[in-house]
Amino acid sequence: MRSVEEHRAAVRALIAPALGRVAEREPLLLPIDDPELVGRLTAVDLLSSFPMPPFTNSQMDGYAVLASDVLDASQEQPVELPIGWATAAGDPPLRHRPGTASPIMTGAAVPEGADAVIPVEAALPPRFPTLARHPFSLVRAEEANREPEGTVAFSEPVQPGAFVRHCGEDSPAGSALALRGRRLTPALIGALAAAGITEVPVQRRPRILVCATGDELQERSGALSPGRIYDANTPMLAAMLRSAGAETVRARSVDRPDELRRLLEGAESFDLAVTSGGISAGAYEVVREALEPLDAEFVSVAMQPGGPQGLANVERAASLPLPLLCFPGNPVSSMLSTEVFLLPELREAAGLPAERERQQLALAHDVTSPESKLQFRRGTVGADGTVTVSAPGSHLLTGLADADVIVEIPVGVEHVAAGRLLDTWRIA
Repeated sequence: MRSVEEHRAAVRALIAPALGRVAEREPLLLPIDDPELVGRLTAVDLLSSFPMPPFTNSQMDGYAVLASDVLDASQEQPVELPIGWATAAGDPPLRHRPGTASPIMTGAAVPEGADAVIPVEAALPPRFPTLARHPFSLVRAEEANREPEGTVAFSEPVQPGAFVRHCGEDSPAGSALALRGRRLTPALIGALAAAGITEVPVQRRPRILVCATGDELQERSGALSPGRIYDANTPMLAAMLRSAGAETVRARSVDRPDELRRLLEGAESFDLAVTSGGISAGAYEVVREALEPLDAEFVSVAMQPGGPQGLANVERAASLPLPLLCFPGNPVSSMLSTEVFLLPELREAAGLPAERERQQLALAHDVTSPESKLQFRRGTVGADGTVTVSAPGSHLLTGLADADVIVEIPVGVEHVAAGRLLDTWRIA
């Protein structure tokens, strides 16, 4: 019997070359506002073509001043300055006249000659009077002929650079906004958009063929026929694989080995394939029958559920062999097999943490487990933080959907007493 760690290593050796080839493919260009951009990996280094911010601007609504003009300001003797031209966001840069206070809005270019901004709330009075915009600014008609007038006072000095965002302080021109292989987050997409990038070259995603086997499976249209069940595995596995950064296509094969072989041998556009069912010790195990003549490897792994496992490289006429992972048909076994063996590799390739975040929780009651196997059990977390473990069962899909966590009972343990800490991870 193979250990879980040994089988994970075998899966990694099988699929790593295929995932590596995916990363080296011709990049896909996506618009910066494409919703599919989130979560993709950059295919090239992305550099800033200009400094960020592109000009020195104000962090606050306030007054642009020369710090030395208010050096002697105090509560007892405020410094009073004439009000100059106002600058709003989007206006061209103005020239500041020493000895004045230039009204400025958040994001507006700091006038040349000013070196600090005093928030309007710190001015006397703490509000703007009627302001005058420079004729060169984008002014409204009613502001066009207005001249600066009035004064404003300040009761505290200000340091040079206060409330000023300097040109290039976020990133200088030519700096790397994102190196190749970085995962695109909403914040990074915003930074790229601010840098004027309109399209992002991203790495291709692995394309995975997902195939459930069994004549008992029925499509999800119409009433369920006697002796048939709806296919739960392919929608479930496809959703899991997509959450880990893959593209999936669903196919279903009947219980005929020759048809399954033709399906896999003709899957030229796929990087990997996953089957569920047909690998146990029954009389009609279609996957085993189809692939054993092709030197596929079928093993028993020391885990429950999910013990039967299969691996193969299926020869294709026009491309490299297709790496194939064969999982059990029971839904919980299939889900846990995907989670334990395939998802860590896909998540790592997609720039995500390979492993789920684990938390140790105390058992609420005694539990027994097969000593020779790593057992996965469904758990519900109580108000006191302890976990109640459900009975084992590889077919109890609804119970799995309702569970809070998966509880791992390690190999070598037959009886676990209440209160013992066990590793758990959240079902995503």
